[in-house]
Amino acid sequence: TGFDHYCSHLVTTRSFSFTPKTETMKVAFCFAALVASASAFAPQASEGRASVALEAESSRRQAVGTVAAAAAAFLPAAANAAVGESPRFSVFGVIGDGTSYSEGAAYGSDQSAPVYSPYSVYSEAGEKSVYKPGTDADIARKNAILVESRKRLGLLPAYIEKKQWFNVKDELTRYMYETRGAVRGLASSTKQKEKADDFFKAIEETYLQAGLKNQGKCAAAAAKSVEALDAFTASL
Repeated sequence: TGFDHYCSHLVTTRSFSFTPKTETMKVAFCFAALVASASAFAPQASEGRASVALEAESSRRQAVGTVAAAAAAFLPAAANAAVGESPRFSVFGVIGDGTSYSEGAAYGSDQSAPVYSPYSVYSEAGEKSVYKPGTDADIARKNAILVESRKRLGLLPAYIEKKQWFNVKDELTRYMYETRGAVRGLASSTKQKEKADDFFKAIEETYLQAGLKNQGKCAAAAAKSVEALDAFTASL
């Protein structure tokens, strides 16, 4: 060990007269140093036992608090139970007792009219519906979307010329998110639906070529999308 090496160093590098008294002093010195070094690594038993005791006491208190909280949580349910009452349950508001606390009057049990699905709070579409497709107001709103979409498509050539591909993609996904719904809502005949498909394919090709940064093909697709939208609008 390091200590043995140190003692050996003392013996080999120092001049001592090898008298019995000197040998006794050297042995005593080495033994004292060895005891002092070993005591520094001795475990502190008293501190360890104290730490374990404190941790055990803390764990016991936490366990008692958890049990008490759990017991308190069940008190309201016990207070609401009636003697001799059968268990109440509800499965999606269709089977069982819809007044059970687990159901909470959901799945249509608190609605004034039947719902179209156990998972929804809405009734079937009818005369009292707020939104009614095909009305004059609905058609006017969709036509206004087509007019604005036509203006957005007119901005594409300049973006393509400047190779601003992010602007091309933004115009096709920002306001024109509503364009597809308006076109689908206005297309009623087979010919109109075919023209609508032609328009969708044109704007999808424009978006694709913008992502590929192909200027020539992107410009051609953008021009075709304008022609397709004009043809669809003329068919209405």
